[in-house]
Amino acid sequence: MSNYSVITDKCIKDMMCIEVCPMEAIHPTTGEPGFAGSSQLFIDPENCTSCGSCISVCESQAIFDLDDLPDQLKHFTAINAAFYKN
Repeated sequence: MSNYSVITDKCIKDMMCIEVCPMEAIHPTTGEPGFAGSSQLFIDPENCTSCGSCISVCESQAIFDLDDLPDQLKHFTAINAAFYKN
């Protein structure tokens, strides 16, 4: 797996990241099951190309490139990946 981006718990689900993601790697979208009950959005580490588009539009500064993810937020790599295992 190559480098990818990670969404953390600062996410406010403003949907801007979903709109700009060229790989459609961010879910759940408003039309998908689980959106209302989800506290944040998640990036699929298998499909993300780490292009940075989502990082630049995130109003809550909740998205980080894996290489820039602060140590105290590293556990969000597993949280994002776990969303896609279901």
